[in-house]
Amino acid sequence: MTIILERVYGSAPRTPGYRVLVDRVWPRGVSRDSLALDEWCRDLAPSHALRTWFAHDPERWEAFREKYLAELGERQTELKRLREVASRECMVLLYGARDTAHNQAVVLREAIAG
Repeated sequence: MTIILERVYGSAPRTPGYRVLVDRVWPRGVSRDSLALDEWCRDLAPSHALRTWFAHDPERWEAFREKYLAELGERQTELKRLREVASRECMVLLYGARDTAHNQAVVLREAIAG
């Protein structure tokens, strides 16, 4: 199972594979065509309350991770479907956060990989 994380902003070449946007809100200034998406899983993104509380503060990372995994625990059907896709082909999780180490895609990859 290969799950790659890719930031939607920047000049890096697009990684081929099943491309999933994992942000709850659409990234500003990014066109739908430019992402070459297969799907947008906004329901798997952190809740608005959790996202607002976290505010990408690295000091809150561990607590965010635990709370987000708890939220994902209620989304097992969707996670199972993504696991099945990831077992067949490379999956690319797209996100907009600046911090490449402390964002929801990192946690979601962990949850999908099991």
